[in-house]
Amino acid sequence: MGFPTDLEIAKAASLRPLVDIAAQMGIDPHLVTPYGRHTAKIELAAIDELADRPKAKYVVVSAVTPTPLGEGKTTTTVGLGQAMARTGRRATVALRQPSMGPTFGIKGGAAGGGYSQVVPMETLNLHLTGDFHAVTTAHNMLSAVLDNHLFQGNDFGIDPHNITWRRVLDVNDRVLRNVIVGLGSHMDGIPRQTGFDITAASEVMAIFALARSVQEMRERMGRIVVGYTHSGKPVTAEDIGGAGSMAVIMRDAMAPNLLQTLENTPVLVHAGPFGNIAHGNSSVVADLIGIRAGEYLITEAGFGADMGAERFFNIKCRASGLSPDAAVVVATVRALKVHSGMFKVVAGKPLPEALLAENPDNVHAGGANLRKQIENIRLHGVSPVVAINAFPGDHPSEHQAIREIAESMGARVAVCTHFADGGAGATELAEAVAEAAEEPSDFHFLYPDSASLREKIETVARAVYGADGVDYDLAASRQLDSHEHNGFGHLPVCIAKTHLSISSDPKLRGAPTGWRLPVREVRASVGAGFVYPICGDMRTMPGLGAHPAAHAIDLDGDGEIVNLS
Repeated sequence: MGFPTDLEIAKAASLRPLVDIAAQMGIDPHLVTPYGRHTAKIELAAIDELADRPKAKYVVVSAVTPTPLGEGKTTTTVGLGQAMARTGRRATVALRQPSMGPTFGIKGGAAGGGYSQVVPMETLNLHLTGDFHAVTTAHNMLSAVLDNHLFQGNDFGIDPHNITWRRVLDVNDRVLRNVIVGLGSHMDGIPRQTGFDITAASEVMAIFALARSVQEMRERMGRIVVGYTHSGKPVTAEDIGGAGSMAVIMRDAMAPNLLQTLENTPVLVHAGPFGNIAHGNSSVVADLIGIRAGEYLITEAGFGADMGAERFFNIKCRASGLSPDAAVVVATVRALKVHSGMFKVVAGKPLPEALLAENPDNVHAGGANLRKQIENIRLHGVSPVVAINAFPGDHPSEHQAIREIAESMGARVAVCTHFADGGAGATELAEAVAEAAEEPSDFHFLYPDSASLREKIETVARAVYGADGVDYDLAASRQLDSHEHNGFGHLPVCIAKTHLSISSDPKLRGAPTGWRLPVREVRASVGAGFVYPICGDMRTMPGLGAHPAAHAIDLDGDGEIVNLS
């Protein structure tokens, strides 16, 4: 009999009542609001009620630059949380909520995998408590208010050709990337070109993830820039009367969701901003609760350390005021062999046979990527730990090659089998993380608030990506000048680029040098509190592949979900 599917493992889980899971965190039942039998929300009052308790060690899980298949970062985060309990330590895990677009596309769900999963995985991947729907509705409410403002006379003089607020939907649907609204009679609105992004790319999602309270969320909603006048003056959601309704829609969603792992470790699942467009981290309020709810708070940052971890350090930690104590870099034999430049991995297709053959030299050949990502963690004064996520087809000599690369950089390293063995397979990692977290922290941001936007972009490009410099298209240069002029220059930057390379070119493997970062556009997410330069052809609305998961996910004769991965 083969290894069971993730869904089969999840359905066989023995779940504890969530009031008991909350009790492990020191959270009283009056702060737990059930959503069905195995999901709950934790009231934000928990932040104040737990304030006198000691802070947990704060650990972020990142990775090498991933292949299109992903390297098991969520699985490792969950496995580490479970391993902490097996080594006598109390831990809480904090994760983003998966977007249903990728779940029904190629990527699949994001509940972890094997025996290191968040359960119930069907609930986590499909709707959960409706937070994503709240984000979608709040975002589109502002879109409706904006178009109504234009229809009712456009009192603020918004330039119809300089409107930056689009619409969103939590579905991969390429035909909605560019649309024309307002067609029909004159009573159907003002015709204009716009489009849809996926909900995870919404600025409302980023605000949701970064606000420290409902009140702060409301203030940030008001600062959203929806467009500009003909003279270049920004017009906000507050100006056109849309912010209050958005905040009302989002109020209940601000409470983090409580679930558990297969081994009953508490998991806070909250918010889901994109990892290559937005900052790619779970919510600040979940962390403000989790940081007082045990001995370790383990959270995950999207994609490689050049992406989610850099944003975790320079955007999320700026917003939360929390300082990390250690960082995990997940590495796989598969990924480092791909970074040798000798292999190509395509989602949905079998791995090349040559990639599966034992060859530690190929692992060493791709080691530059791991070395650079370890360096990127250290740039922020944080202790790195390399987690070798072991796959069944790996060879011990190849794990040894990764160990040699990590140790040459002075990083702790552990081989993990948590996919097959659950928490027991990550106890070596738990010990290494605990040791790293005890080291004196020298955490610091990569740049000061006072630096100009160009200085911030160039600092990240050179220090984190290894670029020789930055080239700005004329439009991007004008936008940067406008953002500085409008008072947005103090904001951090969230550089939107490919996640498949440390560079801006997805074809470049390892740790490329001798290249320059091309910035073609610079948008301001003022409510979220960052400016995001766009480098290359970045899609904010994905499309479906030839054989998406949507073709297979179904209900069986008993009404049970099947083929969800």
